[in-house]
Amino acid sequence: MMLDIIHKFLNLVAPPITFFSLLLFWPPFQLFKFFLSILGSVFAEDVAGKVVIITGASSGIGEHLAYEYAKRGACLALAARREASLEEVAKVAVELGAPDAIAIQADVSNVDDCKRIVDQTITRFGRLDHLVNNAGMMSVSFLEEAEDVTNFRSVMDINFWGSVYMTRFAAPYLRKNEGRIIAISSFAEWLPVPRMSVYNASKAAVFQFFETLRIEFGADIKITLVTPGFIESELTQGKHLDKDGQVDVNTDVWDAQMSIMPVEKVEGCAKAILDGACRGERYLTHPAWFKVTEWWKVFFPEVVEGAQRLLDISWPGSPAHETLGKKILEFTCAQKLIYPDTIQPETVAKAGPKAE
Repeated sequence: MMLDIIHKFLNLVAPPITFFSLLLFWPPFQLFKFFLSILGSVFAEDVAGKVVIITGASSGIGEHLAYEYAKRGACLALAARREASLEEVAKVAVELGAPDAIAIQADVSNVDDCKRIVDQTITRFGRLDHLVNNAGMMSVSFLEEAEDVTNFRSVMDINFWGSVYMTRFAAPYLRKNEGRIIAISSFAEWLPVPRMSVYNASKAAVFQFFETLRIEFGADIKITLVTPGFIESELTQGKHLDKDGQVDVNTDVWDAQMSIMPVEKVEGCAKAILDGACRGERYLTHPAWFKVTEWWKVFFPEVVEGAQRLLDISWPGSPAHETLGKKILEFTCAQKLIYPDTIQPETVAKAGPKAE
């Protein structure tokens, strides 16, 4: 009886107290954070000579983060499944200024591989300062299209468990050097893009995992959580797991997924991520304007859901990828304006899918 009274009381008073607290404390708190960001810019971390592990470093954001770290003089341990591509990235990184860069062929969904990545890094360099959890895979399928939903386990294994494994093995070395973790989540952790339910869930899991680790690690290991929008990469070139769990490259599918959203070039994204991490940013969304989609989702969820159904779901009887958003792109020829050259349909078709 008493417990019911307590909850009824809290139901009554908690909302107005919270509302007035926001009015009172939010402006000065934001001003305080603004001054902290200025201090972070003035006293930005120098990564020269520091040791960095980057997973998923053979392409996309991971590859270009390797180049950004290299330009600033960091030593690199680069991990990915495609050894030949990885070796090339390591070679370019050294040419750009990295004192040393090693390529470690590994699959982050395999816990033993993750331990080996950290062990080889420590053996080679003797320390670890930054861990970039970037490796990722995307699935594109309506849930009911999948005959065997277990085909999508690899999405969670790579995106979420890969980050868990890497962080667990790296944590003691990062703690010793008061290091930093850069965790690449996605706007998909808050924006429910259709056909990407498993991917969205994996990125939400990554976000909450590292939010919790902030409390567990305290000041010993700093965390920068990154939520990119649509960024130039193999994923925005159309690479994904299809409804049968097979790797596919299909620009029609991705035109439907990206709809009328502009795609940011990967070089700018990588630079923004490393700049933000060196400033000590806790959160970073790039491009920055994409953050407004989270505000819309919080304050007007029905509007966001309705807009996505209108733009991203095809009419009954039409092919799944023939959405209104895709038709707008084709009618206006907007791809030339809002997609980088590397993900124009003709470019992707000419290049063909890359081997795993």
